Amino acid sequence: MKTTVEISDGLAEEVKAHMAREGVTFRSVVERGLREVLRAAGTEPEPFVLRDASVRGRGLQEAFRGAGWERVRGAAYEGRGS
Repeated sequence: MKTTVEISDGLAEEVKAHMAREGVTFRSVVERGLREVLRAAGTEPEPFVLRDASVRGRGLQEAFRGAGWERVRGAAYEGRGS
């Protein structure tokens, strides 16, 4: 999300100096600050957890065991254009 934030000149200078020292972006400083505020208020959202989408199987087909990625990828895209 894009938004506009107005901050005091003094704070802006401190943030610029911090960004230069730490090699971080303004976005990362703002996001970290917002997370700290939410954590202190006890309202930090639950972290996203990716569901387990693994499948049962025995790995690669026999023809591809030990093959390099180029061969596996080539077979996946075989007959699908250039």
